[in-house]
Amino acid sequence: MRFMIFVKASADSEAGIMPSEELITEMGNFNEELAKAGILVECDGLHPSSKGARVRFSGEKRTVIDGPFIETKELVAGYWIWDVKSKEEAIEWVKRCPNPMPGDSEIEIRQIFSAEDFGAEFTPEARAQEERIREQAKNNS
Repeated sequence: MRFMIFVKASADSEAGIMPSEELITEMGNFNEELAKAGILVECDGLHPSSKGARVRFSGEKRTVIDGPFIETKELVAGYWIWDVKSKEEAIEWVKRCPNPMPGDSEIEIRQIFSAEDFGAEFTPEARAQEERIREQAKNNS
């Protein structure tokens, strides 16, 4: 099962305050542990929302909204993608993670859909297309 693990933003991360050398080292060690355990698929930090944008959809209309965005607690400052056996295993790994922010912080765990989750609507043609897209994406990186 694949899970996306979201590190929620804080006032500091939204202000562009970079992590301390100590936290960078702790996170590097944690990420290395994840990699050695064979569960780490990908991970990265994100720039503050002031450098981002949102696109709002309303029927055929598209509206671009430039950051920063107000609700810091709803924003994401970084992420991991893990391949683990269960949500419980993901929770246990998150509990071992260094606190990603000075002070209080929050990490959210969300399962990523797999082909089996879509049922009969995910036709053999759609599955073949998905496989081609994933292969092309691998070649792009």
